[in-house]
Amino acid sequence: MSKSFEIEGGRSTTAGTQVPPARAGDATSPPAGRRRPGWLTFTLPGSWVALIFACLSFTPSLLPRGGVAQGVIWGVTAAIGYGLGVWGAAIWRAFADRPVRPARPWAWRVFVVCAIVLLIVFFALGQYWQSQIRALMGGIEYDLALVVVSPLVAVLVFLLVVQTGRGLRWLYRGAARLLRRWIGPRAASAVGWIAVVAVTYLVVSGVLLDGLVTAANDAFSTRDTTTAEGVHTPQTALRSGGTGSLIPWDTLGWQGRTFTGLGPNAADIEKLVHRPAMEPIRAYAGLASADGAEAQAKLAVQELDHQGAFRRKNLLVVTTTGSGWINAASADTFEYLSGGDSAIVGMQYSYLPSWISYLVDQSKAREAGRELFDAVYDRWSQLPAGDRPQLFVSGESLGTFGGEAAFSGEYDLRNRTAGAVLAGPPNFNTLFTQFREGRDAGSPETEPVYRDGRTVRFTNDATTAIPPSGQPWDGSRVLYLMHPSDPIVWWSPRLLLNRPDWTSETHGKDVLQGIFWMPFVTFWQVTGDLTFAAGVPSGHGHTYKTEYVDAWNTVLRPTGITPEMLDTLRAEVAAIP
Repeated sequence: MSKSFEIEGGRSTTAGTQVPPARAGDATSPPAGRRRPGWLTFTLPGSWVALIFACLSFTPSLLPRGGVAQGVIWGVTAAIGYGLGVWGAAIWRAFADRPVRPARPWAWRVFVVCAIVLLIVFFALGQYWQSQIRALMGGIEYDLALVVVSPLVAVLVFLLVVQTGRGLRWLYRGAARLLRRWIGPRAASAVGWIAVVAVTYLVVSGVLLDGLVTAANDAFSTRDTTTAEGVHTPQTALRSGGTGSLIPWDTLGWQGRTFTGLGPNAADIEKLVHRPAMEPIRAYAGLASADGAEAQAKLAVQELDHQGAFRRKNLLVVTTTGSGWINAASADTFEYLSGGDSAIVGMQYSYLPSWISYLVDQSKAREAGRELFDAVYDRWSQLPAGDRPQLFVSGESLGTFGGEAAFSGEYDLRNRTAGAVLAGPPNFNTLFTQFREGRDAGSPETEPVYRDGRTVRFTNDATTAIPPSGQPWDGSRVLYLMHPSDPIVWWSPRLLLNRPDWTSETHGKDVLQGIFWMPFVTFWQVTGDLTFAAGVPSGHGHTYKTEYVDAWNTVLRPTGITPEMLDTLRAEVAAIP
C-alpha cells in the first residue's frame, strides 16, 4: 500500500484515508487564542536537534570569531539540526507506520527550560574558548557589542534558512501535484524534487551568483583605474610602467602599480646586506595591458627581455591572487636576500578581490599561472645553459593554485625550477592534495613528509627545522608554508561528513588542543573562519609575512647572510602595511 507522511504538520495521511485536522495542543498547532503564524511553527523533534546543534556551534574552531560570525554559524548550524530532526522523525514514523502524535504541553515546557539553561551555559563556554584563541594569537580585541547581537543574528539566520527550506518544499509539493495529472504519484514526486533542485541551482548559480559577480566586477574594475596613496610612477625602465617601459603605467591596475611603484631599491638593499647591490627588476602586465592571458604573458616576457631580466642571477615568476596582488613581504624578501640581482614578474587575471576570486575565478588563476610560467620558461630555455638565471616560482592562497597549474608533479617542479615558495595553499590544489595525501606513513597531515622530503617539504613554522630533519635536500627546494590555524588550507566540502586527519592530530601552537571534528558543525565553523582568515595578526590564519624571510632563505640559500641580517629583515618585513 502506498503511504505518504507529513514531515511537519499536525497530521499524516495514508492514501485513501481521511484524517481529521490537527487538534489543539499539537506540536505545530498552539491552542486557540495563542495561535502562532505558520512561519513560527516548529516540531518538537526538530527543535531538540536544533538545540543540540546550536550548543555545538559554540565549540572552538581555528580562529577567534566576532559576534556576527558566531551568530551566523549559530543560526545556520541550528537550522541544519532542525532539518535533520524533522527528517529523522519522519523516517522513524514511516518505519513505525504511525501518524504524527501531538506534543504534550509539558514536553514543550521542558524543552524551553532546557534550551534556556543549555544556551546560557554554552554561550559562556564559547566566550571562554574564544578568549583562549585570542590569547594564542594576540592583538585581537574583544568586541562586547557584537557578541551581544549574536543571538539576534542567529535567530534571523535560523528563520531565513528554515523558511527557505519550507519554501522549496512548498514548490516541490506544488510541482508534484501538477505532475500527477499526467504521471503516477511516485514518478511525480521524484520528478518534482529533481525539477525544484534544478531550478534552484539555475537561479542561484545562473541568476543570483552571476548577477553578484557582474556587479562586483563592475565595482572593482572602477577601483582598478585608481592608484594607492603613496605610490608613484617609477623613474626607471627596470619597473613596468616606468620611464622607458614597454607597458604603460595606466594599464597596470591598482595592484600592479602598487607592486612596481614600491619595494626596495639598491640603496635599501645595500644597507641590509652591507655590500654593493643591484637595482631589482619588477615586470607586471595588467588586464588592460594586453588582450587575454596569453597576450599578457607574451608582453610580460618582452618586458623582461627589455629590462635585461634574463641576465640576472635570480628570476621569480609569481602567480597573483584575486585582483593581481603580490605579497610585498615575499617580493621584498626575495630582492633583499638576492642582493638585488633579481627580477620578479607577475600578471593580473581578475578585478575581483581574493575571496571572491577564490569562489569564481579559479579557472582564470590556473590559466594565468600556466601561461605566464610557460612563456617565461620558453624564453629561458632558449638561453645557453650556463647563462640562465635561477628560475623560481611563488604564490600565495589562490596564487599557489595558479602557480601549481604549470607543473605535472614533483619531478616537473624539480626539473624546471630552482625552487618555489607557496604559502597558504587552498585545500583543493591539485599538487598540494597529491603531496598531502601521498605523504609518507606516520607523518601528520599538518606537516606532511613527501618521499623523504627530497624536493617538496611543508612547514607550519619556518623558523624551526623543516621536517624531515637529517634528510638531504639537494637540488630544487619546493617549500609550502601553512599555518595550523589557516582555514584556507583546511577547508573542504568533505568536512561535512568526513573527519580529516588534521582534526585528530596534535594541533599547532595557535590552535586549541581541545578542538575536534563534528559532522556538519565543523564544516560551518571552518566556513565561517574563511570570512576573516586574513584579519588576524601575522603568523596566524591566512596572514603570511615574516615567514617569507626564513622560507626564502631556505630555498634561495644565499651566501653572506648572517642571523643578524635576517633579524633586521624580519623587522623590515613586519612593518609592511
